[in-house]
Amino acid sequence: MHIPDGFLNAATSIGTGVVAAGGIGAALRQTGKSVAVDKRVPLAGITAAVIFVLQMLNFPVALGTSGHLLGGALAAILLGPWMGVLVVTVVVGVQALVFADGGVSAIGPNIFNMAIVTALVGWAVFRLVRMVTPATRWSVLTATFLAGLLSVVASSVAFSIQYAIGGQGGAPLPAVFGAMASVHTIIGIGEGAISAAIVGALLSTRPDLVAGAADLRGQSVGSSRGTVIVGALLAAVLAFGVAPFANPNPDGLERVAIDLGFIDEATDPSTATSPLADYVVEGLGENALSIGLAGLVGALMVALVSWLVVRSMRRGTPTG
Repeated sequence: MHIPDGFLNAATSIGTGVVAAGGIGAALRQTGKSVAVDKRVPLAGITAAVIFVLQMLNFPVALGTSGHLLGGALAAILLGPWMGVLVVTVVVGVQALVFADGGVSAIGPNIFNMAIVTALVGWAVFRLVRMVTPATRWSVLTATFLAGLLSVVASSVAFSIQYAIGGQGGAPLPAVFGAMASVHTIIGIGEGAISAAIVGALLSTRPDLVAGAADLRGQSVGSSRGTVIVGALLAAVLAFGVAPFANPNPDGLERVAIDLGFIDEATDPSTATSPLADYVVEGLGENALSIGLAGLVGALMVALVSWLVVRSMRRGTPTG
């Protein structure tokens, strides 16, 4: 889903970037209002780390296409929508600037589509389903699945609109919209399943860590430090044990661009010379160790930046 440089013209990228900046500003303000008493602050970093690594794990979809978690809905359900926006924004930013995943000129559209749209749409779907279903574990899991699914579809629609406004390559909007929505519906099923599995595991062990399930009774409260340690170990295991075996096929957006003939509009990002470009460590080659180390470094980066951002919001919030 990462848009490369060249798919959108400058005006569209800049305009969407301005909208994304407004969304980030709103997320900072809203997080600052609640984060002083928010026990999820220590978990912002580890959530970012896990989402970063999960985004490296492309899974097969169909017809030579792969997909990967976007994570916006999951982050919103675990942390609340506004903190979720911030966490995924950090992930997308680090991916573009350090790992050459997504164009630098397209960083605004990518943040808008992958962080803002997914978190806010995912949260809205989650809350709507929770409102019309009983307060049970299964309603939370159902809501999580649907939130993940529809957040991915919404992100694909957002790109289709951006392409209609300022896309390069001349592909017709109906074809782009139809192809993006259909393939990302399938990818969204994977997103929903992964998100529901993670939320289900937390509901069984630390339900107090699921912001969207705060109304469930009998919530246990454990050590945030222990949860952070477990999350860090999970991120490391995924980075070294699973990421090197991710499906190599084009993701949904790349497949659509290939099929509709605008893939050649993509240009190499200015960060292509980064020592961690393409999620491998320069000099080590493309192997399991190199990919695992790159994933671990990225996970640590997004964890630290996310923690610092949210921590700064807490320090800036009056107590009283």
